[in-house]
Amino acid sequence: MKKTVRKAVIAGNWKMNKTRPEAKALLEELKPMVADVKDVEVVACVPFTNLETALAVTAGTNIKIGAENCHFEKSGAFTGEISADMLAEMGVEYVVLGHSERRQYFAETDETVNKRTKAALEAGLKPIVCVGELLWERECNITEEVIARQIKLDFFGISADDLKKCIIAYEPVWAIGTGKTATADQAEEVCAFIRATLAKLYGVDVAETITIQYGGSMNAKNAEELLSKTNVDGGLIGGASLKAADFTTIIKAAVNG
Repeated sequence: MKKTVRKAVIAGNWKMNKTRPEAKALLEELKPMVADVKDVEVVACVPFTNLETALAVTAGTNIKIGAENCHFEKSGAFTGEISADMLAEMGVEYVVLGHSERRQYFAETDETVNKRTKAALEAGLKPIVCVGELLWERECNITEEVIARQIKLDFFGISADDLKKCIIAYEPVWAIGTGKTATADQAEEVCAFIRATLAKLYGVDVAETITIQYGGSMNAKNAEELLSKTNVDGGLIGGASLKAADFTTIIKAAVNG
């Protein structure tokens, strides 16, 4: 299946950055820059404190808003957590789940990522589920084993119809926030493997419809080469999403990719 049948999704992951006034300023700067973009889904995944501001600023535009996490329970004694239903009620459309920083610093596991993904789907959100290998796992040549395990566990019990509502972001952990980037060929190789793994689990027809992003230090300089690859359908962008001009350059690269 040709790549053109899968809509590219460029999602900014702001992480723990930007106050509300800063968020408003960034999005106001971004809006006119991407106003004419039609063939790429533009998403800003922002801290919980910025969601209301972001939704207000982008109302009526082509910029969608996402959150950076959600809990798997609907409500209850989970101090400091936010449920998928709370996000959906606000008008949030996307949510990042299983990011390597959540796995590393907050003890996220494939089991909890699976629960969160199911909760997000039930609430009507579009999950961006992150998978990727550590540096030692790549050096030991077990990248495919690691990725296959994550795919099987993160999407365990999720139907083909629900899988089609998900995006998978391949983020080699050794390239997150380090300035290091997988080569375009390395990114393509793993994204193609992810699609092949999905094909084994759900069938080729389903696998060919799934948007797979690359999420390891994609920036304005390397985006064009990465996004030109057949199985790289978009990007989950960290630092570069905090600058409107850089983020726009990546979005325009996706339009051309």
